[in-house]
Amino acid sequence: MLNDLRIEIKKNKRKTASIYIERDGSVSVYVPEHLSDDEVNGLVESRKYQIYKNLAKWQLLNESKVEREAVNGESFLYLGRTYYLQFSSEVKTIELRDNHFLVTEGKRDQLAELFKEFYRERGKEYLPKRVAYFGEKMGLRPEEVSVLELKNRWASCSAKRPKLNFHWKVMMAPLTVVDYLIVHELAHLKFAKHDAPFWNEVDKVMPDYEKQKEWLKSFGASLAV
Repeated sequence: MLNDLRIEIKKNKRKTASIYIERDGSVSVYVPEHLSDDEVNGLVESRKYQIYKNLAKWQLLNESKVEREAVNGESFLYLGRTYYLQFSSEVKTIELRDNHFLVTEGKRDQLAELFKEFYRERGKEYLPKRVAYFGEKMGLRPEEVSVLELKNRWASCSAKRPKLNFHWKVMMAPLTVVDYLIVHELAHLKFAKHDAPFWNEVDKVMPDYEKQKEWLKSFGASLAV
């Protein structure tokens, strides 16, 4: 194994092995459940060059990561726009007014949780409407839209129900990127794999989807509190 890396082995009913670099820089290895530990170790070792190459690319993309502080004037994002933090005695928790996020002074130590809750609540209001809009274009009607903590994924879906899930961080992204993520997950209700039919479905609704994909790759790390 590569002792200097965080590697998580995930076995399931699959025919081939896949290795992914997660958004937090960890390595996930998906392998057929019948493989032994020695076989898994050999697989990872054989793909060592590929793993380090992809990690180097991940590090380059994550140069856009922003460390935000709980101080007046710090910038925070909402649907692609920049707003500035201002601690105030006029609000009880957090409010968006003009170009500022107003936060009560007594909640300074809880700033991250306040923003997460803000994005979740705004997402619950905003995302279902956009899902319904694009769903009508694509002939789809999901039964439920949730805003959650999805760890290293921007969004996910369940075709059986059907249901769409979005990370609360999505509400920090530009409107066009949010729309792309919605269309992407809706397309998965028709096509499970990222194959030609899937991307053709996305392209029908959003011809410039490649631009939005590239934005996420380049600036996704900046969507953080």
